[in-house]
Amino acid sequence: MLQPRLFATPQEGTTSDDYYTPKWLFDALGIEFDLDVCCPPEGPLHTPCKAYYTQEDDGLAQQWYGNVWMNPPFSTNKVWIQRFVAHRQGICLSFMSKSQAFRTLWQTVDGIVPLPPDWKFVQPDGVRADVFMPCMLMAYGADNLEALHRSKIGRVR
Repeated sequence: MLQPRLFATPQEGTTSDDYYTPKWLFDALGIEFDLDVCCPPEGPLHTPCKAYYTQEDDGLAQQWYGNVWMNPPFSTNKVWIQRFVAHRQGICLSFMSKSQAFRTLWQTVDGIVPLPPDWKFVQPDGVRADVFMPCMLMAYGADNLEALHRSKIGRVR
């Protein structure tokens, strides 16, 4: 089931949601994704993916396929998590929350690993940005679970 279109226009400039995944994280995972469903407007900076959706494409309104990477806009995290749970194949970066969507994700994923407390996002200008909430990687699928273990980022549960 496709979601209604979340954004009516392409992204212009930066927003409070522009916090990108650092390259070291993808290097540690050592896995290629078929699709990045929440890609920055200029395309994937570091994401090893074959295809991607930007805000202009509206990843929620598109078909998801294969192994996905998802670092969703934190301002609209809930709808993205619901879609990721329905897809059940990939790795997502999420912050902890009290939402039912997060609870469902927590209870159904194949593996979870917390990110180190001192890790930082990367902003469009290349500046490292502090994270104000605990974040983690959550995976569906055997290959993605193996990538979490191989990454040595932390203890996989």
